[in-house]
Amino acid sequence: MRSSLAARAAAVAVGAALLQLVMIVAFSWPAARTAPRDVPVIVAGPRAAAVADLLDRRRPGAFDVRIRPDEAAARAAIADREAYGAIVTAPSGPKVLTASAASPLVAQQLGAMAAGLRPEGAGASAPVRDSASAAVQDVVAADPDDPRGAGFGALALPLVMSGLAAAVLLTFGVPSLAWRFAAAVLFAVLGGLDVAWIAQGWLSLLPGSYATLAGVMSLSILAVTGTVAGLAAAVGRAGLGLGALTLLLLGNPLSAATSAPELLPQPWGTIGQYLPPGASATLLRSAAFFDGAGGAGPLAVLAAWACAGLALMALGGLRRRSRGEAVPDREPVPA
Repeated sequence: MRSSLAARAAAVAVGAALLQLVMIVAFSWPAARTAPRDVPVIVAGPRAAAVADLLDRRRPGAFDVRIRPDEAAARAAIADREAYGAIVTAPSGPKVLTASAASPLVAQQLGAMAAGLRPEGAGASAPVRDSASAAVQDVVAADPDDPRGAGFGALALPLVMSGLAAAVLLTFGVPSLAWRFAAAVLFAVLGGLDVAWIAQGWLSLLPGSYATLAGVMSLSILAVTGTVAGLAAAVGRAGLGLGALTLLLLGNPLSAATSAPELLPQPWGTIGQYLPPGASATLLRSAAFFDGAGGAGPLAVLAAWACAGLALMALGGLRRRSRGEAVPDREPVPA
């Protein structure tokens, strides 16, 4: 008896240690390997080709350089979320355009890169210009109350954790799958209204339409809660663990909410955009700062996860009926 208890205790301790190791790796590894990888940037103006070649030679693989004819086209590309910034060449000297609303970290790196731009027409032996000689302009700025995006990035983890908690409560507290379905939708709507009010009205982290932000928040919450509750309905309690591992240990570190998908090791940065936390962060940026530009992809991802979660709940109901289990979809009517 004692030996079996000792073996069980040892197994639990080893399992907990492995889980701890996985959590540390999941959260620390992407942050420790943050670096530009094919970050889309625009180079415009009469010497665009020369500057593009210079960037490729100095930082091979760091930037996905795209050439545009002039500054207006570069600004349009940034506003449409086709690029994180631009270098505009002109006889008077280069200008660096950034978009801290898209990624404060990328904006900082582009601003620092401005110090290494050489004067127009200078040869390879010309001295490097100081940072004051290359103008830097933030054309789509982050909220002035959150210039470095720290508050915005901090939204991702609570959204996932609260969604997981709600899924657990619904799974154990609401036996009827029909009412569980309704409660998940109600929680998402109320949560979206509350979180949007906190993020915009109280903390002033996000500009834009409150109704739009609340809608994005609600869809994000439903994608998390619906998926986890749906997995629990379809495969049992193991679905809660599967959902938590997928969305918390994988989705949250790969969300790029504090950086950018192109700064994470690939293909993990791309994979993160197909999970609710990453899609939510991208859609929120698009809705708050870019008038919805670039939001179609993440909107489709969140909608797909939400629909999949609700479909899994329906599948769980069908499995109950096929097994002949009682499905308490409604309260009994008194005689």
